[in-house]
Amino acid sequence: MATIDEDYRGEIAAVVINHGENALVIKHGDRIAQAVVCPVLLCAVEEVAELGETERGGGGFGSTGVKP
Repeated sequence: MATIDEDYRGEIAAVVINHGENALVIKHGDRIAQAVVCPVLLCAVEEVAELGETERGGGGFGSTGVKP
């Protein structure tokens, strides 16, 4: 997976390696990769000495924020 900057004008390629024991033939038109086009948002960053408390608290990645 990679991010391609908006000013990049070079070739885009799919690097493929076969770790199997059998030969794999990729023919013209075979679908071997996909691209997802999505916006990249630019934001201003404000540095602070400490963060205030929130209702969610320290609920980590994947947390629904539900308290036990």
